[in-house]
Amino acid sequence: MRATSRGNHSSSTRGSGLAEEGTTMFENGAIREKSDRYIIAVIDGPNMSSLGRRSKKVYGALASLAGLQQQVRAFGEILGVEVETFDSNHEGFILEYIHDAGERVDGFIINPAGLTTKGEGVRHALEDTGRPVIEVHFSNIQASAGADRGLGGGQIQSSFTHTATGLSMGMRHYSYFGALTALVLGLDDESFLGVPAADS
Repeated sequence: MRATSRGNHSSSTRGSGLAEEGTTMFENGAIREKSDRYIIAVIDGPNMSSLGRRSKKVYGALASLAGLQQQVRAFGEILGVEVETFDSNHEGFILEYIHDAGERVDGFIINPAGLTTKGEGVRHALEDTGRPVIEVHFSNIQASAGADRGLGGGQIQSSFTHTATGLSMGMRHYSYFGALTALVLGLDDESFLGVPAADS
C-alpha cells in the first residue's frame, strides 16, 4: 500500500548493510554483526498526525510526524535496514496495512497512540503475522500521575503489551531509535529473533 488518502506510507531506499557478516559487534564502529537488509514497518496510530501541536513536555520539539518519520528512516539507513513508515487516524486502514505488509516485512514497530487501550483488532492482526512486534510510546505509560515522563493522568494499561515482543517508552522520539536498534540486533541473532540457518 503506497501513500493514499487512507494513510501515509513511505520507505527509505535500499542499500548495502552497515557491517560485513562475521565482524565482531561494535568492532571498527560497526553496530551490527550482519548485513541483512531487513524491512521494518513503523506504524503510528490515531492522533500522532498532530505531533507538532501536542505537549512539548511529553513529545518534545518535533515539528511534525513527517519529521519523526524522516528521522526514523534515516536511522534505519545507519543500521543498514529499510524502514517503511505508515500512519493513519483510522483503525481499519492500519489493519489493511498490516495485512498487506505481514509477509513482506521482517518486523513491526508500533505506536498505537489513540488505540493503546482499545486496539484489539490491530494487536491481533500484528500477532497473526508471526513477526516480532515492538510497542513504542513517547511517554512512560506506566508512570504515576504527575511523573515527569508520564501523561499526567496516571498509568495506562495497553492492549498491546502482553503479546508484544518488547516495549520501548518514556524517551520521546528516542524510544523509536531504541526499538529499531533492538529489533534489528534481535533479528541478527539466530538464537533470539533471527531465523537459524537450515543446517544449524
